[in-house]
Amino acid sequence: MIFPKDRDLSKEIITLAVPVIIGNLSRVFMGLADMAMVGRLGMDALAATGMGAMLVWILITFSLGLRTGTQTVASRRLGQKKFSGCGTAMHNGIMMALLYGLPASATGYFFAEEIVPFFLSGNAGTLSQEYAKIASLSVLFTSIGFVFQGFFTGVEKTEYHMKVTVVSNVLNVYLNAGLIYGSENLKEIFSNIYGMDISWLARLWTWTHFPQMGIKGAATATVIASLWMVMHYCFFLFKGGIGKKFKIFHFRIEKKTLKRQIELAIPLGFQEIAISGGWAMFYKIVGMIGVAELAATQIVFQIMHASIMPALGVGQACATVVSKYMGEKKTDKAERGIIESLRWSELIMGTIGFVFIFFPKPIVSVFTNDPSIVHISTIGLRIIGVSQFFDAIGLTLWFALTGAGNTLFPAITETILLWGIALPVSYFLGIKTEMGFWAPWIAIPLHIVLFSFIITWKVKKGDWKEIEV
Repeated sequence: MIFPKDRDLSKEIITLAVPVIIGNLSRVFMGLADMAMVGRLGMDALAATGMGAMLVWILITFSLGLRTGTQTVASRRLGQKKFSGCGTAMHNGIMMALLYGLPASATGYFFAEEIVPFFLSGNAGTLSQEYAKIASLSVLFTSIGFVFQGFFTGVEKTEYHMKVTVVSNVLNVYLNAGLIYGSENLKEIFSNIYGMDISWLARLWTWTHFPQMGIKGAATATVIASLWMVMHYCFFLFKGGIGKKFKIFHFRIEKKTLKRQIELAIPLGFQEIAISGGWAMFYKIVGMIGVAELAATQIVFQIMHASIMPALGVGQACATVVSKYMGEKKTDKAERGIIESLRWSELIMGTIGFVFIFFPKPIVSVFTNDPSIVHISTIGLRIIGVSQFFDAIGLTLWFALTGAGNTLFPAITETILLWGIALPVSYFLGIKTEMGFWAPWIAIPLHIVLFSFIITWKVKKGDWKEIEV
């Protein structure tokens, strides 16, 4: 677990993974900054933004299937030295993103007022409707952005993904500050940030007028930043010979490749929707327990999301390596790549897990000073810390299977575990037996541990080595 068995392969994986990790972490840290800003508006605003963001994410998650389909085909064609096929994979992905993203954005915008009340009511529910309605417009741009991410990761240009993600997330935080509080209020806000006076920063928002929009401002910032992300990705198509090498500007549809991408994307896309819908139901169950519990869950989930970003980065690198070496007919090297990826994931997430277990309170206190929410969040974060060691396995091997071209098995497995075990256990223990906040945080690690064992069995079985893409 400490020293690599294949140093060259280990170096290749971490070289691909680091830019993805930085890009992913920047997105999460910006999300944490957003949450800290919204948290100053009160408990209702925090719970509303968390639920609204979760519901918008349900619409976005189908695009993760498009990203994986694009990445798997692009990296396999890279291994086969069929470079124009990498460009074809991107063209197919963008076409599918447009066909999905347009109606998905429209659905969120026009039906938010009908959907949100099922999950959250009262003042928090009204605020959540306002957030979800506007933020839904970002679904189209985020879908296209995921396809670009899949393409650049698949052709081993992960540094472009890092640059785009970091810039777009910094822009998102900048716009959040201006549009949530309004430019005229920022000097006062910045005069006491966790005991520090950084009011001089307010000058950055004086070049124009930013209206005070509350959580509507947070949603608007998300839409603008997602649009910028797409434009920035397009800029990199003109850099480093990308366009010429992969025939980016010779748009073409290849039916065989398109069919294979659809076969890869559809199971994973529907799985992601089912999983995100399941987590929305999880939020609903926690909301039935109490608003403080829901706010605490939002905090812990955001921190947990940040903690798994390194494993997601390593996992995406693993998927590229597995698919590329399978394209070169070197399945033994693909298998060694999985082992090296697991080692990196465990070292990184295990370290983070120890931090969560032994130092949860200082982390949680960054996001709220409400004693009840701090107490509840501390419990959840310690449980997540223990789960990190199993989550590292499940996430990495999930990417390994999808990189090999098997998106159906992990999709079915995770969906059954969430809807068949985690949610029923949360509801029965949390509502029926009145265990409160403890119930859902027993169900989450149960889901994570079971998934890690099942996905390990599937990878060890070895039938993924015969998949053609």
